Amino acid sequence: MTEQKQDFKHIVRIEMSDIEGKKLVGVGLTKIRGVGHSFSNAICKILNINKNEKMGNLKDKDLENISQILKNPLSFDIPSWMLNRKKDYDSGEDKHLTNIDLKLQKEFDYKRLQKIKSYRGLRLSVGLPVRGQRTRSNFRPNKGKTASVKKKKR
Repeated sequence: MTEQKQDFKHIVRIEMSDIEGKKLVGVGLTKIRGVGHSFSNAICKILNINKNEKMGNLKDKDLENISQILKNPLSFDIPSWMLNRKKDYDSGEDKHLTNIDLKLQKEFDYKRLQKIKSYRGLRLSVGLPVRGQRTRSNFRPNKGKTASVKKKKR
């Protein structure tokens, strides 16, 4: 077996997300809601962290730097096309939201669409697909059951 370092952390907490220490840094950062593979790679490249290193081996300073990048990515030269809230509806600025902030903002967006009674908002409120998918064979209201002809009982 391979020996682990003395200061190996089995659970790493970044931005209110618990990440297993056994995970690789590149994969472990994607466990944070709002961080994908490309954003994770950008963080590793900016901080000169090896993507194939274990999350538990990261120093406290590296974890602090990761959370700083997640809070304000534009100050670390991450391009605006990589952010998840470009031209925010309320403020008009580019933002990157994570975890509960992202979840709440998504809910507010859906409620705004439903309030103005847009096509998307109406479809969201009924639980139907929004982006033009067919509904004949998918998105049935009876979840998991197939729609078929029932035979009469004799």
